[in-house]
Amino acid sequence: QVQLVESGGGLVRPGGSLRLSCVASGSIFKIYGMGWYRQAPGKQRELVAIITSSGRTTYEDSVKGRFTISRDSAKNTSYLQMNSLKPEDTAVYYCNADIMERPTASHTTFFWGQGTQVTVSS
Repeated sequence: QVQLVESGGGLVRPGGSLRLSCVASGSIFKIYGMGWYRQAPGKQRELVAIITSSGRTTYEDSVKGRFTISRDSAKNTSYLQMNSLKPEDTAVYYCNADIMERPTASHTTFFWGQGTQVTVSS
């Protein structure tokens, strides 16, 4: 079975920085896209950033220029560097990965982490 585990969340003051990590483990043949999502209280989960297996990135408009997504394919890990944090960035952040578990698999499966809380407050 595949597991995604996030880390790096916490409490930070406005203007501060945090770096989130997401490690995938278990039965993994290949990881395609990896992404970060967030869900604030009372709101729907929204996409923050995604990165393809070739390194192409896409960002939600409100985080462009402040957040950077990256990945280390050798470590099955994605990162989200968050700079110039704002109170409105407060949310539970979830990582996601599109994974082929076996070379003979006929399809990929999206897996989710358990989430890590990010709170931006003075």
